[in-house]
Amino acid sequence: MPASAAPAAGDSESEAAKFAVWKEALYERCKEFGPGNDLFSQDDLLRLDVIPNKDLLLLARVVQSLSDDKLFITMREASGQVLWKWRDAQEAHKYKQCSTDEQVMVYSLIDDSGGDGIWSQTLQKRLNMHDSVLKNALKQLQTKGLIAPFKNVEHPNKKMFIKASIRPSDRATGGPWYTDQNLDEAFIEELQRVVFDFVKRQSGYLSTHRGNAATRSQVPRKGVVKGGEPEKGKKRDASEMSKRPAKAVKTAVGATAARREAVRLPLPAGYTGYPTVRDIARLLSSSGITNNTILSEDDVKKLVDVLVWDNLIEPIKVAGKMGYRVPRIAKQSTESWAGRDDPSGRDGGPEPYISPYTEAPCGKCPVFDLCEEGGPVGPSNCEYFKRWLGIELV
Repeated sequence: MPASAAPAAGDSESEAAKFAVWKEALYERCKEFGPGNDLFSQDDLLRLDVIPNKDLLLLARVVQSLSDDKLFITMREASGQVLWKWRDAQEAHKYKQCSTDEQVMVYSLIDDSGGDGIWSQTLQKRLNMHDSVLKNALKQLQTKGLIAPFKNVEHPNKKMFIKASIRPSDRATGGPWYTDQNLDEAFIEELQRVVFDFVKRQSGYLSTHRGNAATRSQVPRKGVVKGGEPEKGKKRDASEMSKRPAKAVKTAVGATAARREAVRLPLPAGYTGYPTVRDIARLLSSSGITNNTILSEDDVKKLVDVLVWDNLIEPIKVAGKMGYRVPRIAKQSTESWAGRDDPSGRDGGPEPYISPYTEAPCGKCPVFDLCEEGGPVGPSNCEYFKRWLGIELV
């Protein structure tokens, strides 16, 4: 009996070793297909050529062992077909720390919720679990460091849970625009002012509004090559037009020189130096104003979009890319808007654009269709014009 038992034990160890090899090989082969092809049917697993002789019984044992180790997830389609999905080994170890089926189910739903997290009431409804059982499972999972409660800016009054090993999504935390789950309006406004100032600087060049002939000669002439004696009729080529014109130099022209007022003038047609979202993102990153908050280009695009929607800046195509400029640049202040404590927010800020088409009485007259000279309502006796012009009509 002892003599025959030894070979049986040896055969058992050999089979166990082979089984371990098949199990590891099948798992690794599934991982090779990547996340886009991570659902496998029974036929798919056999086609991986890991199980010898396509032995269905052996495949069932290997798959069951991988499922017991939480390396395989068993799924069932509406048609009834069973599929398997592989799970990362580190994540599988976390599932093995769940000591009860209730903990596994709760942790699985929290895992599936990703960075958005999940509400405790949603867990209870989906699992149809008694409140005391759910609370106990959540408490045990928190004690094991597998999940953590957090606040979601979209649902500030709901008790949300997320996997402890991942960072909440920008949708849940509000991204860089929220501090302690509160919208940081001061931070957003200051960033918008910095962006506006930067775009304004790149939208024109400093010149003089008044002065003598010697002063005016220093202002770049539109479309004419600068340097030495200007050549009449010689236009700039594209490379010259893409360069920002030089700023006007303040010089003393004598005791009788008129006092000059700085003003920004528009750049010539075809100018391609208007800043893009990437340029603006680089400026904010290097300025240090973000206080160690990392802003992606998508985040900066949201800031820029708000300025566009507020009609403070406008998009413009530059060399196949989308750039931005400040409209009516000559009407804008040359002072910086950022960093000012002006309560109105207008000191150095954008010059509001008022359209005469909407501000004139006719643009919003409630009796426009009845208006005609000689009629009950007409231009000569219009009370709205009287109020708008501030004069008494005869």
